[in-house]
Amino acid sequence: MTDLTEPHEPTHPNHPQLPKSSVMSLTIRDRTGLYAAYMPLLRQGGIFVPGARPCRIGDEVFVLLTLMQDETRYPVAGTVAWITPEGAAQRTPGIGVAFPDDDSGARVRRRIEELLGTALASSRPTHTV
Repeated sequence: MTDLTEPHEPTHPNHPQLPKSSVMSLTIRDRTGLYAAYMPLLRQGGIFVPGARPCRIGDEVFVLLTLMQDETRYPVAGTVAWITPEGAAQRTPGIGVAFPDDDSGARVRRRIEELLGTALASSRPTHTV
């Protein structure tokens, strides 16, 4: 189960309907939800954030990520690497956020992989693949 809140998003100057950057808060409450949201196929790893929001591949986003019972909120300044639009056949709409290629991205990726453990080898479907 995931919770998502979305504060005000400033608009992009060249495309008023598109946000320049988005700030989101995502709480993943269980291992099943984490498995479904994690995107290990991205080079640095990433996380799927459900919800419909106007954005494009490459847009900068900021996610405050809370993982299960972990009290740490992981700040993720990433870029949109995946979009599942509303109405996609039997898929949850949302965006895939690639973790940054730095220590903060590596830290959250390591923590997610610790929490998932052997589930990483599963062939169960996720929100993206």
